[in-house]
Amino acid sequence: MQKLIWTCAVASCLTVLSAHAQMNPPPAATVDLAIAELKAGRDKIAADYKADRAACDAMKDNAKDVCVEEAKGKEKIAKAELDQKLKPSDGNARKVAQAKVDVAYSIAKEKCDDQKGDAKSACMKQAKADEEKGKAEIKAMKK
Repeated sequence: MQKLIWTCAVASCLTVLSAHAQMNPPPAATVDLAIAELKAGRDKIAADYKADRAACDAMKDNAKDVCVEEAKGKEKIAKAELDQKLKPSDGNARKVAQAKVDVAYSIAKEKCDDQKGDAKSACMKQAKADEEKGKAEIKAMKK
């Protein structure tokens, strides 16, 4: 008898859950749209990166290194901007700004490699100063 009661109780719970799910479907359309937009954005970023990287293959020496660094940087910034576009927030805005500062610094360092002696030292100091200024601006964004 108790088994029959449990069976009926489980069956009625499943019926109620099924009816609730039909009346209140999850907002799948908006979730699917966001996921599709994210996937399309990431695919475009990956394709752009491959094209930029392929353009670097024709170059040599430090010019190639600078080109590769620019391609990587463009990809990093694009990913951060995509996240900001899909989920706007102060945190994501700071991530975009941080990516831009990091990329500018890494490119500047590569460009400094072409120079020698005091010129290279001055170039590196300027790159570091620009990075520190960018980091200070990002820190100011938190306030």
